[in-house]
Amino acid sequence: MSVIDLNSDLGENVPDRMVSDDAAMLRIVTSANVSCGFHAGSPEGIAATLRAAVEQGVAIGAHPGYRDYEGFGRVARDVDSATLQAHVEYQLGALQALAGAAGGRAVYVKPHGALYNTIARHERQAKDVVAAIRAVDPSLVLLGLAGAVVLDIAERAGLATAAEAFADRAYTSEGLLVSRNERGSVLHDPMLVASRMVRLAREGVVEAIDGTDVAVRAESICVHGDSAGAIAMARATREALEAAGVTIAPFAGPRP
Repeated sequence: MSVIDLNSDLGENVPDRMVSDDAAMLRIVTSANVSCGFHAGSPEGIAATLRAAVEQGVAIGAHPGYRDYEGFGRVARDVDSATLQAHVEYQLGALQALAGAAGGRAVYVKPHGALYNTIARHERQAKDVVAAIRAVDPSLVLLGLAGAVVLDIAERAGLATAAEAFADRAYTSEGLLVSRNERGSVLHDPMLVASRMVRLAREGVVEAIDGTDVAVRAESICVHGDSAGAIAMARATREALEAAGVTIAPFAGPRP
C-alpha cells in the first residue's frame, strides 16, 4: 500500500485579500505550509491558522518567500546571499515562535512562489536557503519540487528532504512546472486533478502539457489554497487516492 501526504499553502489571508478557506482545507490536508508573513498574511491571521492546524492534527510547515507582499511572492528577485539568508532565518524564527504559542511546532520548510521556483534551478540561492534552515533548526525537513537542485544541495548539507508534486499545476516534459504566464498552467477540474494524482501515487508519472508522460517522485502532493475551486480539488483528490488504496499521512510525521 502506498503512502502520500497532501499539503496546501495557508495563512495567507488578510481582510482585504482573502485567498483561501483555511478552515475547510485543514479538514482535508495532512500538512499546512503556513505563510511567514513576507509574501502574505498577518501575524494574527497566521496565528489563527496555526491554532486551527494544531486542533486538526495537521503537520505544520514554514512557508517563507521573497519580501514581496505586493506581488504575493511570485516575482523573482536577485537577492544577495547575506540578505536572502537573513530574510529566510527571520521568517523561520517568526513562524516557529507563533507555532509554539499555538501549542505546536514547525517540522518542515517549503519555500513559496518565486523563491521556490528559483531554488529549483539556481544553485547560489538554493545554498542560501539551505544555510538559513541549518542555522535556525537543522531538524526541519525541506520540501521541494521533485528533481530540484535545492534538494540535492540540502541532502549534501545533511538536511532531510522530501519531494512534492502539484495537483493543480501543469508540467513540462522536463518535469518542471509550466509558467503561470502560459495558458493551461493551472488546472481547475477536480476529477482531472484527482485522476492525475492517483496515477502519480500508483505509477510515479504525470501527463505533461504536451501529452507525454513524465516521471515524478513525490512524497507529498500540493493543492494551492488560492486556486479557484481549491477545496473541491483537494477533497476529490483525497477521496480518489483513498479509494485507490493510498494512505494519506504527513510526510514529516510518523508514517503508518
